[in-house]
Amino acid sequence: MSKQIDSNMLKAIRLIAFDVDGVFTDGRFYLSDDGVESKAFHTQDGFGIRRLIESGIDVAVISGRKSNAVVRRMQELGVQHVELGCSDKVAAFDLILERLGLDLSQTAYTGDDVPDLPLLMHAGVSFAVANAVAEVRDACDYVTIAHGGSGAVREICDLLCAESKQ
Repeated sequence: MSKQIDSNMLKAIRLIAFDVDGVFTDGRFYLSDDGVESKAFHTQDGFGIRRLIESGIDVAVISGRKSNAVVRRMQELGVQHVELGCSDKVAAFDLILERLGLDLSQTAYTGDDVPDLPLLMHAGVSFAVANAVAEVRDACDYVTIAHGGSGAVREICDLLCAESKQ
């Protein structure tokens, strides 16, 4: 269940960053015998990301893993801030903030697992997907109804787009 989230906090968001595995995906990845990795992305999440960008909200992905599939998908969606293979997600996030000239109160981050906690606690607003580990769900401002890889990103995008129109 989500905590009460302040509408003004959502309206202030100018940058939202997302983890990838477990947020854009269901957390699984497929590895062929040849070492080729593939992931499944939800098409409705992609439409939500495009709408967010069109509404003037910057989007970033910050992940501890490197993945050509993620690079390709984010290019398709027009996501300009893609930080993969990050050992320090907070530092990567702060560099994006600096480039955009934003304040932490204008930011949000979405995660699903313990490595996301430092950035979830750092960002202005924190989102967890429904299937996030309990520690993450308990720490976040908002928990989605949808699971990661099954429309959670779209749910957050729709929430932010609705607030930006008001």
